[in-house]
Amino acid sequence: MRAYTEIISEKTHYFDSKEPFTTELGGLLPSVRVAYRTWGTLNSRKDNVILICQALTGSADADAWWEGMFSRGGAFDESTDFIICTNVLGSCYGTTGPISMNPLTGSHYGPDFPLITIRDMVHVQRLLLAGLGIERVKLVVGASLGGMQVLEWGFLYPDVVQALMPMGASGRHSSWCIGQSEAQRQAIYADRDWNDGWYQEGYPPGKGLAAARMMAMCTYRSFENFQSRFGREVQEGSTFKVESYLRHQGRKLVERFDANTYITLTKAMDLHDLSRGRGEYEEVLRSFTLPVEILSINSDILYPKEEQEELARLIPNSSILYLDEPYGHDAFLIDVETVSGMVRNFLDRLEP
Repeated sequence: MRAYTEIISEKTHYFDSKEPFTTELGGLLPSVRVAYRTWGTLNSRKDNVILICQALTGSADADAWWEGMFSRGGAFDESTDFIICTNVLGSCYGTTGPISMNPLTGSHYGPDFPLITIRDMVHVQRLLLAGLGIERVKLVVGASLGGMQVLEWGFLYPDVVQALMPMGASGRHSSWCIGQSEAQRQAIYADRDWNDGWYQEGYPPGKGLAAARMMAMCTYRSFENFQSRFGREVQEGSTFKVESYLRHQGRKLVERFDANTYITLTKAMDLHDLSRGRGEYEEVLRSFTLPVEILSINSDILYPKEEQEELARLIPNSSILYLDEPYGHDAFLIDVETVSGMVRNFLDRLEP
């Protein structure tokens, strides 16, 4: 099995729950391990907690993939806050997922890992917090897949969370996003190496996962960003600069990520729907009770601002901020100085 854990920080901690975990859709995990990182010091009241929820291919190492958000007076201030970031259920960076060993079979779960949902991810995060003796979280924050987790925290554990800040996310996955996810998964399924069982032999599929990442990168950025950054510039003979960039991004993901994990997490995102089993979508959002600060990215073509504006319109105690940058969906990872200030301003307003 490929050692994905080689890129996990040595500062990562692990929480093990030996109790069976039943997923929302009826799957069973005999036990669950959660990989997590912490920064700062938990105060005596255990109420200075900020929970960061990761995006699709992230890990618990938020200070690596969200660099610039950690600073004195910034979004995540280790001098005052106790910050936690978990690797989500179903991922490949330490938390139970497809690359984990199934204790009942002695083999890796692989493609047999059960179908999971965003709610399952949040329930597992709650298991961790309970294990750490934390019963109060002043802010849950995250973008994209992370933003979906943030919103579910508000419904599943409103007595634990004080406030929410979802970024670049919707209340339910659109057909546009589901279509993008399925096209990416089909690229993986079509990979001969994946179908021939490379996973079981301990090698990650290559071309399929790389192609999936290339498709995704086209939705993480914007038309304007691609035009200004690449134009029609040619390099390496007849290869367009944008082609070279996308191939590079594909290779990088194959070096650090697992194809079955990609399938598992994108399916969970497609199932995201705050109203599932709760009632009519609009009424469910109107029942929200927590303060919510929504961050929308004007140039986002994957989760367009209309989706965040719908959340802001329907959730009673909510407000919306706009990140007016040309970078597209990934702007939350690029303009971190502005995003950090927005988070800190929201936190300051929450102080009694």
